[in-house]
Amino acid sequence: MINRRSLLSGAAVAAVGAFAAARHMSGPAQASEEFEVTHTDAEWKAMLTDEQYAVLRHEATERAFTSPLLNEKRAGTFNCAGCDLPLYASETKFKSGTGWPSFYEALPGAVGTKTDRSFFMTRTEVHCSRCGGHLGHVFDDGPPPTGKRHCINGVALTFEPKATQSG
Repeated sequence: MINRRSLLSGAAVAAVGAFAAARHMSGPAQASEEFEVTHTDAEWKAMLTDEQYAVLRHEATERAFTSPLLNEKRAGTFNCAGCDLPLYASETKFKSGTGWPSFYEALPGAVGTKTDRSFFMTRTEVHCSRCGGHLGHVFDDGPPPTGKRHCINGVALTFEPKATQSG
């Protein structure tokens, strides 16, 4: 039997789902800004995996604890999966327990931010400064020295291990 509470709960869930779907299908991330690396939507779709395309170009979020980069501990650099720009040094990565690779600081000039007011909250979205690809969000609950937590979708990154020294 449907009562007012179940009807309102169902309507709220449907509204949030519709809002999320509309946001996801609204178009490429950062479409209003100019970036050094640009491609048509069709080119991005051809270049990236389906999951990379959804995250980098349409601001989706990968499922928590699914990225192989979550447990990456080698020395190296985490680069943008869209344009290969170095974004985060491995020395700034830390275990946040959130299910996504987390860093306390980006490389200088590597990322940009904007206000994200989706899902009835205000957050700071992080994107690649060269291609505008959506990376994740930054929060004020990270470790010293910055107190920041860049919570990044692993699918938006590639990892480049530091070259070994031969002697």
